[in-house]
Amino acid sequence: MQLGPNRLYFIDAVRAFAIIMMLQGHFVDTLLAEEFRDPQNSIFQVWKYFRGITAPTFFTISGLIFTYLLMRSKKNGTSAKRIRKGLWRGLMLIGIGYALRAPVFDWLQGQFRDYFLIVDVLQCIGLSLLITVLIYMLTLKKSAVFSVIMICLGTLIFICEPLYRSLEVSHLPLFLANYLTKSNGSVFTIIPWFGYMSYGAFIATLFYGFLEKDRFKPLLIGGLIISGGLLIFYSSFFFNWIFLQFDWPLFRDVAFFNYLFTRLGNVLLLFGLFYTFERFIKQSLILRIGQKTLSIYVIHFVIIYGSITGLGLHQLIGKVLTPYEAACGAIIFVCLVCTLALYGIQTNQFVYQKLRTWLLESADQETNLES
Repeated sequence: MQLGPNRLYFIDAVRAFAIIMMLQGHFVDTLLAEEFRDPQNSIFQVWKYFRGITAPTFFTISGLIFTYLLMRSKKNGTSAKRIRKGLWRGLMLIGIGYALRAPVFDWLQGQFRDYFLIVDVLQCIGLSLLITVLIYMLTLKKSAVFSVIMICLGTLIFICEPLYRSLEVSHLPLFLANYLTKSNGSVFTIIPWFGYMSYGAFIATLFYGFLEKDRFKPLLIGGLIISGGLLIFYSSFFFNWIFLQFDWPLFRDVAFFNYLFTRLGNVLLLFGLFYTFERFIKQSLILRIGQKTLSIYVIHFVIIYGSITGLGLHQLIGKVLTPYEAACGAIIFVCLVCTLALYGIQTNQFVYQKLRTWLLESADQETNLES
């Protein structure tokens, strides 16, 4: 990813960190025996902490990289092409998300259940990309207006979380309802997770507007670290203070269940740290891993959850491993999946090639019909 005269290596490094944390988190959570999940154990607490910030990190960095490329295309005169590519990528992610949970063998046996309609991370990221493109187009590609809208939107989504925490939308079709509520089994919902994408998009506008300015990097690093620390340690106090001053119950509810802003603080700290030590990770393997996140996600989903085949580690082994076995297995699993993604299966290229072929065939058919 080219940003001005320099490449921002820290973006790929953050993506690699997030995907590796996801791999080990899913492996351990799927296979660690129940008797070893002790909330009082310090090692388990550390593991749970890192698992908790993985998804916020991935959503935020996805918003950053996608939005920056979208905005930069305006300078290159390729804005329309980038918008089309963003729309296609959003639809592609949604399609892959559903395909990974498609019970093919059940369908072949005449069993049709609605479990595959639940929403996971890929569908949420895909829909978030579509929303981001729409907002960008509605602001007439004006960077300052887009920037203000995205940070305000992210903040509003987070603050209003208590209002939709137990949202019931039974009147909507299941396909749509699963994007708004977890009551039907969805793992992720568009709210609050689009909030992280919004903050990532806002950060992208800072890079777009000020990257080539003097002292931008140290100022941004300082801002990320200070903002992250304030969100982690003081945001709950701040919202409680607002409640006490104005007697707004919403802010009391936010203060006493303030996971969204504290996790955003964790993400900002990670961004600041990776950006600080960016020069040490150039040309490293970690960057290549960060560029293969979609392939890694698909491969790990098939191996762990038995996507398509119905036979994965979840079905074959289950929650039986000791902590030592789970730790060793997680290391092997991470290495295996990353190796397959780097040197074997190329999900991105495969999907893009199939989509391109399908589009060309459709165009040819339309031409033949017209003639």
